[in-house]
Amino acid sequence: MEQDLQAFTAEVRAFLDRHAAKAPDRTAFTWGEGDDSMAYFSAETPEVERRRVQQARDWQRTRHQNGFGWITGPARYGGRDLTPIHDLLYDAVEAEYDVPDTGTLSVVGLGMIGPTILAHGREHIKDRWLPAMYRGDALACQLFSEPGAGSDLAGLETRAVRDGDGWIVNGQKVWTSVAHHSQIGLLLTRTDPDAPKHRGITAFLVPMDAPGVEVRPLRQMTGGADFNEVFLTDVRIPDDHRLGEVDGGWTVALTTLMNERATVGSEGSGPVAAALSPQRLAALMRATWTWDDRALRARLAELLVDAMATGHLNALASRKLRAGITPGPERSVSKLMYGRNLTRAAHFVADVLGPRAIADTGQWGTYAWSELLLATPALRILGGTEEIMKNILAERVLGLPKEPGVDTRSPFRELRRSGAGQGGTE
Repeated sequence: MEQDLQAFTAEVRAFLDRHAAKAPDRTAFTWGEGDDSMAYFSAETPEVERRRVQQARDWQRTRHQNGFGWITGPARYGGRDLTPIHDLLYDAVEAEYDVPDTGTLSVVGLGMIGPTILAHGREHIKDRWLPAMYRGDALACQLFSEPGAGSDLAGLETRAVRDGDGWIVNGQKVWTSVAHHSQIGLLLTRTDPDAPKHRGITAFLVPMDAPGVEVRPLRQMTGGADFNEVFLTDVRIPDDHRLGEVDGGWTVALTTLMNERATVGSEGSGPVAAALSPQRLAALMRATWTWDDRALRARLAELLVDAMATGHLNALASRKLRAGITPGPERSVSKLMYGRNLTRAAHFVADVLGPRAIADTGQWGTYAWSELLLATPALRILGGTEEIMKNILAERVLGLPKEPGVDTRSPFRELRRSGAGQGGTE
């Protein structure tokens, strides 16, 4: 195994040396030099965003052509049939190179939808879409959250009604990431309102250019438009585009959600991660003459300790993967801590900066923090809200009783439903 990993690493380096330049040393930091951006969400114009998406597609295609498009995937669909440790090795080596950010493809499509299609799709669906997705030809989105059912995902009301050899779908989804770039969407629908709410759900793969699908971007307060509303009006979906069994969509959704929390909770690179490094935060305090404030230094120490603990939790999950064990609730706890750490960091920096967090003085490394400050409310919702993550922590780690009041027996149509405004991003 050791020799195999060494050979694989050499193969990865040879590929990257041919196609990319070495990245600058990210551990070397000098205050006032380089890009001070720390945006979690996009604040770019549509033209710039489209160009970045195309760059991501091109790089993914280059990976695929050289055998690195889907390292753990089955060879039949263009994968390498290698282990998760090979995947982690590739990521570690690629981080040393200056390559396009492929998050638009990998976070939702390749990280969540691809594994779900592989687990629940029919063969012709896998043959059609998996190679296209991992080759960078097709992007996928997750059509889960609704205006009246976000945190309570099983309360979704988008209806699918049987019509011959297909289904007619009507409803609305919201907070759908990359829907405006996607060719397909993983859709959850209500097919039996007389069944308990977790049992009357069916999942489909819907082409985003199907008649009746309308995508409307949502402008967030950071200035960009990463999320969308998606309206479905008399959309016809063939039954062979169904994932899993009729009324068995909750099982399909759980496959996606486990991959979603693993993807969000294990984020540890990019401009935000660099901005939250001990060197960067200490330099910020010195540049703003707050280094001698003992209360702020104590808060910084607490923040860094919690960030290290979250990193160790991710390392534990990675070791489980290497041993062939599926990670358990630690992925949910990691996601919970990731959102809380970024929120605390943004508030800490706001206290360090004072008015410079909201008024651009032109000083390097100060006003740019407003990008993260405005993004943090979403970080506590996306990928499952803090309340859901705390319930998992309480029940599966601490062994506490289940939260009362969840009715799993009554027909869905007889349940009182939550109001609008509780949706999470996806």
